[in-house]
Amino acid sequence: MPALRKRLTHLPLLAALLAAPFAPAAWAAELKLELAGGSRSWSTEQLLTHPQVQKIEIAADVAYKRDMSYRAVPLAALLDGVQPGDHLQAVALDGFAAELPAAPLLSTQGARAWLAVEDPAQPWPALSKNKPSAGPFYLVWQNPEAAQIGPEQWPFQVTTFRLLAPVAERFPALLPAADASAEVQAGFAVFQKNCLACHRLNGAGDSQFGPDLNIPHNPTEYFAGDFLRQYIRDPQSLRKWPQGRMPGFSEEVLSDKDLDQLIGYLGHMGKSKAISIHQAQQPTNDE
Repeated sequence: MPALRKRLTHLPLLAALLAAPFAPAAWAAELKLELAGGSRSWSTEQLLTHPQVQKIEIAADVAYKRDMSYRAVPLAALLDGVQPGDHLQAVALDGFAAELPAAPLLSTQGARAWLAVEDPAQPWPALSKNKPSAGPFYLVWQNPEAAQIGPEQWPFQVTTFRLLAPVAERFPALLPAADASAEVQAGFAVFQKNCLACHRLNGAGDSQFGPDLNIPHNPTEYFAGDFLRQYIRDPQSLRKWPQGRMPGFSEEVLSDKDLDQLIGYLGHMGKSKAISIHQAQQPTNDE
């Protein structure tokens, strides 16, 4: 019996040694910041030990569609030198590229932006079956309604934040004609906020996620009647596709007025295909 007891005392150590190669590599993730003062990387470990890190509660989390708790750092604490009039872009692992005005990211009142940090020792749940989590880094918001923050401004699996010129300066091919109506100009703003994170138009944009919305054809050209409106509200209602990744845009997210303006902008741009079809043909992940 003493010999058996001696062997048994070694079993926990043996189990730990066997499990070690399969354990997650702690602190492996890095967040890259490309700001005016240069580039800087933050590791998971550095962020989880940041002086301002704290536990926060997020109501109606966009990615998980339920209330969530996170360890997070105020994003403003990481944006050294960024001014309210600046413009940033958040890039995700899958090519999603969210365009973000700096002012709400820097705010300490009303809507407040946080960088949620996934602890490898306490991983977040999967987003869905056979999918990874929203980590390693996720931009979340408290009181998002105070600044009309939409779902496309909650990028998850973020790798990089970049300080860039505004969209209109970087991509003139997205601009409506100078004499376009106020409705069309407003639709361009709606497009930037809700569509540009996933889609290009006229080959312009940084996203590698979804298809171009003007080349070779504009959706206003092949969605007859009210079908485009229905598709934007609920893509699966028109095209049942298990692999489809475009979310629906409810009236709470995109009002009927905003939707009218967006469709007006798309229709206007359908008359201005700025690049060749060959230039715009590149692999995408959605319809």
